[in-house]
Amino acid sequence: MHRAMHASLVVVWLGTALVSALDFWGWSGLEHEGARLLAASGIADARWQAALIWGGLLADLAVGLALAFRPGRASYGAALALMATMTVAGTALQPLLWLHPLGPLLKNLPIAAMLCFLVQAGRTPSATRENP
Repeated sequence: MHRAMHASLVVVWLGTALVSALDFWGWSGLEHEGARLLAASGIADARWQAALIWGGLLADLAVGLALAFRPGRASYGAALALMATMTVAGTALQPLLWLHPLGPLLKNLPIAAMLCFLVQAGRTPSATRENP
């Protein structure tokens, strides 16, 4: 189970970075959703939007790579800190995202639970035995 949780978290962070880049470049089919959300939050300046999108994208990429290549307490803790920061920022900018039918903020609750479990376990996926 530990390996499945770990692998799914790697996919979440790397996938989020990829989708953010594709959306920024207009290649995702989402019509620049990130910039649109920021504009709706009062951040209309394209330079600020680009800085925030690329900052988040690079943070997601860094955490995804850390999870993939350096799994352990430090990378799980970094993922938890980034997820908490992004959740607070998302709540401050767009609190109604908590009520969105696809749960862009709500999904962070089970992710936080998985990360807390993995931080507590403190083992890399390869060093974990499956327990019944």
